Amino acid sequence: MDLKEIQHLIKFVAKSGASEVKLEMEDIKITIRTGSQSKNETTIVHQTPMMAAQPVASAPPATPVEIQESSEKNDDSKYITVKSPIIGTFYRKPSPDKPVFVSVGDTISEGDTVCIIEAMKLFNEIESEVSGKIVKILVDDSTPVEFDQPLFLVDPS
Repeated sequence: MDLKEIQHLIKFVAKSGASEVKLEMEDIKITIRTGSQSKNETTIVHQTPMMAAQPVASAPPATPVEIQESSEKNDDSKYITVKSPIIGTFYRKPSPDKPVFVSVGDTISEGDTVCIIEAMKLFNEIESEVSGKIVKILVDDSTPVEFDQPLFLVDPS
């Protein structure tokens, strides 16, 4: 089962309203829980047996981010919220010795890489689907992010 299949399974479970789904195959065991702690929270636990060596896979092509208009009734309502398309660890830089992809005040174009999310030892470059100016970065570097978690606020004007 590859990363995209797991992502689709997570989306399906989140939309279905099920509280827990367990999937066991020969070399993989996945449990997806949607908790009542906060709405639409999804957790995935991936376990592989120690005796089974898995080949290292190359990183998949860049994953486009999901963009939704913010529905809040405050100053942020005019901004577009860029959300995480996957569960993983959020990184602002391609490597520790390189500069950040974007900072507050930077102008971005459609297709620009805005961050990297590491999921299951794969580094996924996240590309912007909108052009505009970065107004706010909502996640700290090297922190875990959930599926559909807001990452950036972008002013499209």
